[in-house]
Amino acid sequence: MSDTRLPCDIADKINEICQKHGDNPRELINILHEAQHILGYLPEEMQRMIAGRLGIPASKVYGVVTFYAFFTMTAKGKYPISVCMGTACYVRGSEKLLEEFKRVLGINVGETTPDGKFSLDCLRCVGACGLAPVVMIGDKVYGRMQPIDVKHILDSLE
Repeated sequence: MSDTRLPCDIADKINEICQKHGDNPRELINILHEAQHILGYLPEEMQRMIAGRLGIPASKVYGVVTFYAFFTMTAKGKYPISVCMGTACYVRGSEKLLEEFKRVLGINVGETTPDGKFSLDCLRCVGACGLAPVVMIGDKVYGRMQPIDVKHILDSLE
């Protein structure tokens, strides 16, 4: 069990979100979407608070959070990097891109750099197959990426 406590302003926001959705357990996914925007992730204490407010087991909230790829329980970096591993991107070299991001950042998939600047993940499809291979950094899409481009793009973000 976690002894983490949410700051009062965060707890107030969670309560407002739940109330806005009528404290209805059928609105769990919508509530979780909005709650994740507060911190960028859904820590255990936030999940417990939502469960309590909706009158459902914390295990149900945890099950939804871990089932859907959109939700995350870990803090992301200031610049969340997602390398597309969909078929078109994979065939055009996204695996080499991923390896270069891992090498340059010194982290593995699912991790965040110690300074909190970058986090690294994979995703299945961005829907920009004509630009393959594709990397998303935040909301920005970088197409036709090559491993040689990685260091330059990271340097431009710092």
